[in-house]
Amino acid sequence: MILIRNGIVVTQDRSRRVLEGNVLAEEDTIESVGKKADKSDMVIDANGMIVMPGLINMHTHVGMTSLRGMVDCSSLKSFLDQTMAFDSRNTNKMIKESTKIATEEMLSTGTTSFLDLYYSEDIIAEVASKSGLRAFLSWVTLDKEYTTQKGDPIRNAESFVRRYKGKGMVTPSFGLQGVYVCSKETIQQTDALAKKHGTILHMHLAETEMEVKGHMKKYSSRPIEWMHKNGFLSKRLVAAHCVWANEKENKMLAASGTTVVNNAISNARLGSGTAPIGDMINNRVNVTMGTDSAASNDSLDMFQTMKFSALVNRLPAQAVLDAATVNAARTLASGTGSIESGKKADIIILSRSASITPLSRQNAVNNIVFAASGKDVATSIINGKVVKG
Repeated sequence: MILIRNGIVVTQDRSRRVLEGNVLAEEDTIESVGKKADKSDMVIDANGMIVMPGLINMHTHVGMTSLRGMVDCSSLKSFLDQTMAFDSRNTNKMIKESTKIATEEMLSTGTTSFLDLYYSEDIIAEVASKSGLRAFLSWVTLDKEYTTQKGDPIRNAESFVRRYKGKGMVTPSFGLQGVYVCSKETIQQTDALAKKHGTILHMHLAETEMEVKGHMKKYSSRPIEWMHKNGFLSKRLVAAHCVWANEKENKMLAASGTTVVNNAISNARLGSGTAPIGDMINNRVNVTMGTDSAASNDSLDMFQTMKFSALVNRLPAQAVLDAATVNAARTLASGTGSIESGKKADIIILSRSASITPLSRQNAVNNIVFAASGKDVATSIINGKVVKG
């Protein structure tokens, strides 16, 4: 048992309560919140500290971490040209090293779960499973003519899902690179497999103006609208970016239950634009947040992502924290995202640092989003085990 004592607990429960008190975790599950507890195997004194759910990074590419600071991100096209050249000469050893760096950074900065999109997810799974993180890994598919993968991307993805389904802290799924390299047939096949295996489908969508214009020229329809017409928008779909979604498409995303991942820093770095997140939230789209890769963001610190997203999109702190916790957990069905009895014990504790002082129940959420950074994370607990601190 782990007893976290006397903290300011940002529960993220249905009422979004902020309490002063204790959190007791037994094995991998939160046993009680706010109550007194006399006995425990481990006691963590959180007096003057924030106790909160671990952050969930909903879109990244950990196998590209070795490209941090190496790519000229003048535009997405330039970025893709450079990264595809990198992928063509990437090795298993490089992917392992990239994943190791990424998992260490995420663990140290308060991320407890991440959703990845890449090929060679079996190699990433091998490293991630040893890290302690919850790893949700989507093997990317695309048309054979565009791929740098060996073999057929769709068969590779299904083989990966079959191998890792139901195994520990790694949850496998299917991915799509994007409509610009995925034909209707590729999307249909991959979507059908996601349905068959009961997984999410993770993709880039409507990321740039160029993508939208190219799709209009080819199909006389915008990407999100086209996905809607073909029945590809659904509760299974996790659509990263959606920078160029319009109001009509936001309603389609909401009605279908599609989850959107805002990658504000990466979008700015690549000059892709600013996603209409405020309008999406007003339309009740399930909005989440991700860093994207270290190649286009340079950082995997979700605190940076939260602050930047809040500032660029003029969002209230609570909406941003929801996106990084409960909204993401709902999509992944991970049993995490909030500190409540019966939820999985994925908890982080922020230190008594000057950057989040003064601290009270009234300003805790604002301080998390606007003042804190990954450096303030003193302790991380994942699945009831202390992985940092």
